[in-house]
Amino acid sequence: MFCKLAWKNVSRSLRDYGVYFLTLTFGVCLFYVFNSLESQWCMQMLSRSAHYMAESILVLMDVFSAFVSVVLAGLVLYANTFLMKRRKRELGTYLLLGMPTWRVSLLLVLETLLIGLLALAAGLLLGVLLSHGLGLLTISMFSAYPTEEAFGLILSVKAVGKTALYFGAIFLAVMALTGLTVSRSRLIDLIRGARKNEEMKERPLWTSVLTFLAGAALLGAAYAMLLVRGLLMIDSLFFLMLALGTAGTLLFFRSLSGFLLRLVKGRTGIYYRGLGMFVLRQFNSRIHTTYVSMTAICLLLLLAIGVTACCAGLNDTIESNTDAAAPYDFTIQNYSGDTEPVDIPSLLTANGFDTEEALRGAWLCPLYYNDPGLSAPGGEVPDVAVALSDYNALMALQGRPGLEEGELPQYREEPLASGPTGFTGYLVVPDRTAAELSVRRQLFAGNYAGDRQTAEERLQAAVASPGFSQTGSYRLGTRIQVYMENMGTKLMALFMGLYLGLVFLIAAAAVLALQQLSQAADDQSRYQTLSRLGAPEGMRDRAVFAQVSLAFFLPLALAVVHAAVGMTAANAVIAEVGRVDTAASSAITAAFILVVYGAYFLATFFGSRRIARGDG
Repeated sequence: MFCKLAWKNVSRSLRDYGVYFLTLTFGVCLFYVFNSLESQWCMQMLSRSAHYMAESILVLMDVFSAFVSVVLAGLVLYANTFLMKRRKRELGTYLLLGMPTWRVSLLLVLETLLIGLLALAAGLLLGVLLSHGLGLLTISMFSAYPTEEAFGLILSVKAVGKTALYFGAIFLAVMALTGLTVSRSRLIDLIRGARKNEEMKERPLWTSVLTFLAGAALLGAAYAMLLVRGLLMIDSLFFLMLALGTAGTLLFFRSLSGFLLRLVKGRTGIYYRGLGMFVLRQFNSRIHTTYVSMTAICLLLLLAIGVTACCAGLNDTIESNTDAAAPYDFTIQNYSGDTEPVDIPSLLTANGFDTEEALRGAWLCPLYYNDPGLSAPGGEVPDVAVALSDYNALMALQGRPGLEEGELPQYREEPLASGPTGFTGYLVVPDRTAAELSVRRQLFAGNYAGDRQTAEERLQAAVASPGFSQTGSYRLGTRIQVYMENMGTKLMALFMGLYLGLVFLIAAAAVLALQQLSQAADDQSRYQTLSRLGAPEGMRDRAVFAQVSLAFFLPLALAVVHAAVGMTAANAVIAEVGRVDTAASSAITAAFILVVYGAYFLATFFGSRRIARGDG
């Protein structure tokens, strides 16, 4: 019977749990998605050739998850506080009817448990679907062709367990706090749980105009400093720029307490239409205490939009970067080639990698210690030299033109090897000159004839075999390794951006939604008065919609302006290593705002409308 009452209360009060349920569901979904990354096809591919990058991403996600769990715990506790405030009269009625305090506390604990289980189930279901979408997004970034299994839905049991553990701890804290709050509450406090309404204090127009102009001037100065100085100059002026931007945002919302009302008053068609006067005066009265929170919400939205857009649209031009750093499918360097020259192709064949069959082109090239007396016409004196015939053969493997003997000696910066030690600065000399120099090491470069992944696995096995590795000191560098390292960097930026961006977005939307629902509860008596004065229900509903829209979209509009300026500065930095795909970043960011922010907006509007009608 007691459990049935708890279930009935949850079902009946689901309208009050709307924002609370959304916050829990989005939190569970987000937590599951980014803790199930190791099950994604892209991470499995990354683990094969760049294991340390995959481990770094997973470790980073663990650190972020701890941070996110703290943020979500704060949001859940904040939402629970709002619910307790909304239900004080109901709880007081239970006590007035003779129900013991401990049973009221137990009732709330059961209700919290039920709503938590429902949110956990819904969040995990949504998380599996969103994880699949994120997997498809990352698959589209790889040039490698994925297997059919990569496109299927994946359920990570480990991520489910981790999510349940973290949110179980959060729910235990909420249930303990709820029980403690009820046990310490007095009956009179519960019966008189409503808040006092704030009195409107209208400010002179000139002060609002001056405040608005001062805010605009501060924002303009901050924008100019950001665009001129850029994002990378972290000094005292950088923090001054942040302070100016924050102060400008604060003054902008502070000015709305008089500026917006006086501005619309001059437009009688808007001010006197429907309940326009009521809506604006209500907004004007609230801004005295909410402009600080609106500033904080605007800055959170700025972080959400900026981080998401930069990281989601980041295109490191991986293919071109890989071509530059890895001109061949693989290179093997023999560091002991000066003392033990080795026939590397024959040695590979003897250890299970048939170079005649597996390669469509290859070249064994000695690298020489350069004579200090040899220099290029430009004056460069690199310490590595390569013979003209070897250089032209290597360029042929790359599909590039070689050099003529009349152009020698010549300093070149094209990498000779694949990987970080690719000799990007060396001297090309005639063959007869090279014959007089001492060998420094050997370089064997080649391109695979068939499937790259299969050929590379066979090559790595051959190089790692004792019969090969014991003949010298070797270093293997491959195109796939370089590609995966570049890909890992991009994935890390993408996952970090999406994770943090969504957390900031949920935090901003949840705080704003709870604030508006609390204000709707305060305004309930005013809407009842409007009803008694003859205002039809549709007109009152439109007034609620206008109030919620002002609260949600004013911070969003200014955050979009901030983000546009910030993205312009960020593009200048990113252009040094890649480019920003503005279409992709805008589409992904808009989709997240539409889904998350839009869901909170709708939940807040329907909740506020229900309260204004007297149903809540």
